[in-house]
Amino acid sequence: MMSQMPQLSACPSCEEPLESGDRFCGACGYDLSAVPAPPDDHPTLTMNGAVPLPPEEAADVDWPVVPQPEGAGTPPAVHLPTDLPGTDSGGTPLPSNAPPPPAGSPAASGVRFDRPPEPDEYPLQAPDPRVAADPPTAGEGVKVCVACRSGRVDPDGYCENCGHAQPRERDHMEQELGPLAAVSDRGLRHHRNEDAFAVGQCLLPDGAPALVAVVCDGVSSATRPDAASLAASREAGEALLSALPQGTHPQAAMHEAIIAASHAVNSLAQEPATAREHAPHQNAPACTLVSSIVTPTLLVVGWVGDSRAYWIPVDRSSPPARLTEDDSWAAQMVAAGLMSEAEAYADERAHAITGWLGADAYELEPHTASFKPDRPGVVIVCTDGLWNYAESAEEMAEIVPADAAVRPLHSAQVLVGHALDGGGHDNVTVAVVPFPAPPQGAVIG
Repeated sequence: MMSQMPQLSACPSCEEPLESGDRFCGACGYDLSAVPAPPDDHPTLTMNGAVPLPPEEAADVDWPVVPQPEGAGTPPAVHLPTDLPGTDSGGTPLPSNAPPPPAGSPAASGVRFDRPPEPDEYPLQAPDPRVAADPPTAGEGVKVCVACRSGRVDPDGYCENCGHAQPRERDHMEQELGPLAAVSDRGLRHHRNEDAFAVGQCLLPDGAPALVAVVCDGVSSATRPDAASLAASREAGEALLSALPQGTHPQAAMHEAIIAASHAVNSLAQEPATAREHAPHQNAPACTLVSSIVTPTLLVVGWVGDSRAYWIPVDRSSPPARLTEDDSWAAQMVAAGLMSEAEAYADERAHAITGWLGADAYELEPHTASFKPDRPGVVIVCTDGLWNYAESAEEMAEIVPADAAVRPLHSAQVLVGHALDGGGHDNVTVAVVPFPAPPQGAVIG
């Protein structure tokens, strides 16, 4: 029978906070199953914190002996602490049988007054940063602590004044770029944000606009998932914005962008050992990817993993649709006819992915699909941190604001807020892209 892993509140390697059930540290990837279980027995400590002496050493101590009474009818004498010989903290013998100090004398209070006289004023060792003559401001090009609002933030992300750890830059990210926008949040349970996104717009050779959105979700059980998602989203976004103006068909450009993103993630596993964390047994960096291209007449999506894209028409009387199929255990069970969708996604193995970007992926199979919607709408590109709380296309349509096509940033904020209100168990990232792509320079909203 497999032994239970010890319950840890922090990583033994980097002291990063852990969540219940974690098998690897999310910060350094430390294998928590390798931590030895705590011993069944615990040493007994005295109430004052002193370590008890072993029996053989305790026998050699010259303990004070209380005199025995002279007869059965004579009670033992009462001994006060001052009656027993001893030494002070400096090793000086203390007087025994000393008469008690007279009432009202300084010594009667139990406070020693034989210390040297103290000065009336003490010089400060350093200026008080809270009353510094020139407190740092954001305009000076330095980061100011979010806690004390006065201390500078050092390169490690801690306040030089109060020591408060500052929020990571990726804990919450928002970007609005003309008619499209994206928002990413760490969520309420994870200690860092392992999602990333890239949004952009360009012109096709005929002058038509094209909108691009890429969303990536780092695989938490792998090494440096945050670096993997960032590298993949940036590489895929740059590849699309470079290929589309050159006349590459959007679906072909999407396929090549996913290949480029895969190479970027693979390169993270090929760095020198000194650039990686000190844990050679860990998995290679990995992430999922979902992306969309929107033109005035065409909608193209591409994906690897279980991040998704949804189509939500502006006219809510028209049916919404999910545009992607998960690379996951649950999707395989449904496709094989072994389980219904509800049964499969209720299983604890539902979110085990069968496709991802990374050096240890079995085989890279980029999925692409193109659509020609006959009415306006929005494309929702998101990680499972959102769709876990709105899984079906109908559920997603219910939480997408009616004005999403003209207020993309507000709509992305609303969707992230929905996930956080539902528990925020995972990182949450969503991009909102209107269809058809409006001409560049058009006023939105």
